Amino acid sequence: MTLTRDSVELLAPAGTWNAFTAAINAGADAVYLGGKHFNMRVHKNDFNLTDEELKDAVTFSHEHGAKLYITLNNLISAEEIQPLKDYLYFLDKIQPDALIVQDLAVIKLVRELGLNLPIHASVMMNINNTRAVEFLQDLGIKRIVLGRELSLADVALIREKTGIEVEYFIHGDMCIAVSGQCTHSGVTFGQSGSRGRCLKPCRWAWKFVDEMTGEVLDDTSHKLALKDMCMLRNIPDMIQAGIYSFKIEGRMRPPEFIARLVAAYRKVIDGYIADPTGFTIDEDLWRDFYEKRVRDFTTTFAFKPPTKNDIGLSGKREPRFFSAGVIETPFDDAEVKKIFDDETPILGNREQGTGNRESALHVRVATLDAAKSAVENGANLIYVGGEVFKPLKPFTLREYKAAVKFAHDHNAKIVLNTPRVTRDKVLNELIELLDKLRDVNFDGVLVSNLGSLNLVKTYSTLPIYSDISFNLFNDVAADFLKSQGVKQAAASIELSFAQVKSVVEKSDLPIEVIVHGSTESMICEHNFIKFYHPDYDDFATPQLLNHHFALEDSAGEIHPLRVDQFGNNHIYFAKDLCLLPYVEKFFGAAALRIDAQDYSPEVAGLTTKIYRAAIDGKDYAEDFEELKKIAPRRFGSGVYRFKQSKNSID
Repeated sequence: MTLTRDSVELLAPAGTWNAFTAAINAGADAVYLGGKHFNMRVHKNDFNLTDEELKDAVTFSHEHGAKLYITLNNLISAEEIQPLKDYLYFLDKIQPDALIVQDLAVIKLVRELGLNLPIHASVMMNINNTRAVEFLQDLGIKRIVLGRELSLADVALIREKTGIEVEYFIHGDMCIAVSGQCTHSGVTFGQSGSRGRCLKPCRWAWKFVDEMTGEVLDDTSHKLALKDMCMLRNIPDMIQAGIYSFKIEGRMRPPEFIARLVAAYRKVIDGYIADPTGFTIDEDLWRDFYEKRVRDFTTTFAFKPPTKNDIGLSGKREPRFFSAGVIETPFDDAEVKKIFDDETPILGNREQGTGNRESALHVRVATLDAAKSAVENGANLIYVGGEVFKPLKPFTLREYKAAVKFAHDHNAKIVLNTPRVTRDKVLNELIELLDKLRDVNFDGVLVSNLGSLNLVKTYSTLPIYSDISFNLFNDVAADFLKSQGVKQAAASIELSFAQVKSVVEKSDLPIEVIVHGSTESMICEHNFIKFYHPDYDDFATPQLLNHHFALEDSAGEIHPLRVDQFGNNHIYFAKDLCLLPYVEKFFGAAALRIDAQDYSPEVAGLTTKIYRAAIDGKDYAEDFEELKKIAPRRFGSGVYRFKQSKNSID
């Protein structure tokens, strides 16, 4: 097919009216921007457009032959649903060319309200496999922003298989974590990165340490500070990969900055389209472009996995630090206790009719011995499989069968867990696993993204449970999941108690709440041990991946680092969540969950025993004192130190 100007869309960001007009005047084919609420850039009151400005922006863009996309790409809490509906009605009146969406509730409401608003799936939806794309296509989604961790080869293959219109980042500030899988800011500061309020802990200074000994193996530097994406020299590769929309990041940037980026990319795109075989980069343009950079540049995952060279270790080119390391709040903090004292207990799920002391106890484990220990100590349901952390090994077929038999012999349910980050290869392996375990009689499957949900619906008749990686923030999204065959959903770990209570009480879908365990702050497809251990070598010392290392922040908090069987790195909070002193407030939830995947069988069993006693109204004081002695980390209160996870609407 002959390339034309219409073969590619140059998509520019804008946070103000002047930035918006500057982008179009510089040659942008489309602009994405947000209103004063419900978008991923709400830190500053003088950014984002008023409703009247949004209306004018639609008119201005169309008069200039450009398109306008409205960002409605943050997670929505239950108390924001009615304002969201009002906003959607307004957007339907002004008719932007599309909405960019993360929360499943928005998709559901647009359909229910009968609105004529095309939807593009945000990168925050964690779309990194073909089956997730097919799921969204069935919902009428015409364009997706694929995960930033996908290479151009991955993108080309997904597009070839599905025919979907693809949007891909070409320039700007990139997250180190897998899209939509970072909770560090939300849990630590009550300001979620998935709600437009990220305080960028990835830009902090960190030390790389031996978790067991505390030895510093690589001293302080900005170890998670990814350089800025820059694909200006690689436009031909992107066009030939079949990408349609080339997205520049930077809605907080000033008009002149955005205009310069747009003009440079416009010139390169047009130059290649006009003469593909004779095209070469204008080196004078490149030199000017490079010398005016903010951060240094990287192509991230576009061609190969990033290395240490793709990290801005010195921090010298960071334009701003939004926060610094803090001591995580202890589980028994007086302010946390006061918050819970002021709250009434969860009343119970409408469908399940749960109430005091009727909640099931669910435990996620990593080994067969831990599964047995949890069941023996009172777990009603266990999750097995999914990611495991080195030096542990994934469950074998024999171990799955043994775990199912043991659970059923002890009148407990057992659910097959699936990985949180799934490429097509991993999903293909899951098909094989489901086939080989077809006669094993699992009680369900725990899914972690739209791709695995779609696959399990296709290849299995087992009940479906959805995990915390769905970032469930409201009852409308829960109802959407129920309509897709989900039997139970896990509430986001970024929700405060009052917000969890609202989701549980309003939803017809049974909701599970994590009350104890080690929880991830980030999942990354980067090998930090390879980056920062002075003795690591892929061939000579691969065994170092089996050792437990950690990242130490500027407050001295030690964040465990775990490597799963796929090579992904999981960064944990320094303190394990412990809601035991307040657990009675949660008894109205359908299930209480312990995340014991980083626990020994002994710790998993004792933790289960204690929460079983709490649910049954028995004394657990002595066992809890013992647990504090043998637990791998101190206990914290997570997001529950905040009365509310800060909303888009203040």
